[in-house]
Amino acid sequence: MPLKRRIAIVQSNYIPWKGYFDLIAAVDEFILYDDVQFTKRDWRNRNKIKTPQGLHWLTVPVRSKGRYSQAIRETEINGEDWAEGHWKSLVQNYRRAPCFSEVEEWLRPLYLEKHYYLLSELNSAFIKAICDYLGIKTRISRSSEYELWDGQTERLLGLCVQGKADEYISGPAAKDYLDEAKFTEHGVKVAWFDYSGYPEYPQLWGDFVHGVSILDLLFNCGKDSINYMKHVK
Repeated sequence: MPLKRRIAIVQSNYIPWKGYFDLIAAVDEFILYDDVQFTKRDWRNRNKIKTPQGLHWLTVPVRSKGRYSQAIRETEINGEDWAEGHWKSLVQNYRRAPCFSEVEEWLRPLYLEKHYYLLSELNSAFIKAICDYLGIKTRISRSSEYELWDGQTERLLGLCVQGKADEYISGPAAKDYLDEAKFTEHGVKVAWFDYSGYPEYPQLWGDFVHGVSILDLLFNCGKDSINYMKHVK
């Protein structure tokens, strides 16, 4: 019996949490869904790290004033000073973490030696670099590489059909709007990803928090990070 081809479709996020990468590892193709509208004060251009003072947001400044309907892939980064500031924050709060030096070797150049014009380019670069470090071999593509169908459910379905998916793996939040019957009509099974049950790992600065950037896990656990995830092997 041939293996099922699994696809997930999610907007690109800035240095996402570990569950995002667990979903990538669980599928054969992960499509960055950056043709949808950019949303302010969301995960697209920011994420949380831990500090001695509590959780802290790292936010990439973007040009959004008056651009209310722009897609994520059209969203421009506003300036370059943010990168040095983010890196200084990471150094300040994680330099004592056990695996900081190992991760710094490939992460530092992404902040200080690269220049990004579009948010999608930035997010994609960081996501792929983190996947490489974790040994995740999933193909990462973009929705712009495919023909986009009309309709909220239809767009996702169209990407699955063109990607020859047998199964679409979705986050549980989509249960509120996804029409599973349309997927069934095209022979695509819908499965819901489970983000629960992650074990705690050694973490700096107070009580344990799951929903922070995966960089927190990498700095603290390095290559052993895969032992605290469910689908990365």
